[in-house]
Amino acid sequence: MGIEEKLPAGFALSTLEGLAGYMRKASMWPVTFGLACCAIEMMAVGTPDYDIARFGMERFSATPRQADLMFVAGRVSQKMAPVVRQIYDQMANPKWVISMGVCASSGGMFNNYAIVQGVDHIIPVDIYLPGCPPRPQMLLNAIIELHKQVESMPLGVNREKAARAAEEAALQATPTHQMKGLLA
Repeated sequence: MGIEEKLPAGFALSTLEGLAGYMRKASMWPVTFGLACCAIEMMAVGTPDYDIARFGMERFSATPRQADLMFVAGRVSQKMAPVVRQIYDQMANPKWVISMGVCASSGGMFNNYAIVQGVDHIIPVDIYLPGCPPRPQMLLNAIIELHKQVESMPLGVNREKAARAAEEAALQATPTHQMKGLLA
């Protein structure tokens, strides 16, 4: 015999974290940060064909202080890396990052000194989106997956501790060019 039986019909029960997660996922504002060809696909998601307005994301912010989601779309050069980090640091908390395209995720075909071999060496990444360039449908799927993560995130001190741990782990990761895989 729980509280559910004592409340009138139609009364919904939820946790505060669940309610906050639902509101967070329904009100994300992405910052405009397109670096290369993937940015065209990111812009296509805002058109009526794909319509990210149904996710509450129709407003791409031109300032990081009013954004809580960053799409890193395209290759990140060594010269641009401090700018990416600065914009990430200026974003409102809590904040999330989608690494869009193979160049942003791992350096792509540009395995040289001028390109950062994965944006996760600069900022923590929540969702990696593969492809060269990834299709708008793939970006919509990545947004839906991020929404699932955001809905289940803890609030308050637990969230800050989890975010700090994730950022430390990402920044301490082995650089992509030092990893040994099937082709090494």
